[in-house]
Amino acid sequence: MATNMYDAAYALQKAITENPDFQALKASYATVQADPQAKVLFEQFRNVQLELQQKMMQGQQITEEDNAKAQQIVMQVQQNQKIAQLMQAEQRVNVLIGDLNKIVLKPLEDLYGSLA
Repeated sequence: MATNMYDAAYALQKAITENPDFQALKASYATVQADPQAKVLFEQFRNVQLELQQKMMQGQQITEEDNAKAQQIVMQVQQNQKIAQLMQAEQRVNVLIGDLNKIVLKPLEDLYGSLA
């Protein structure tokens, strides 16, 4: 029986959005967005992350100033309970997505692994 891959993907998408870990992430994100101070701090943190990722992707050197800026914002983020809870929830969802990714890519792993 042929399975429509897109239907399966949409079913997986629905299952993810209904997952308790995703629901906790969604609630934590809403909590951060509702707190003006936490929202600004979280946006600053995300901007620093994006800046560093862009530099690395472009092959640019990460400077001591970049590292100091990142460390400072990380310390502030860790002290904010709402953001810390958001990051913990995000980590749980990342583990879930990673597990699902392994399952989805298993046929390719089996294929290429058998060629070795």
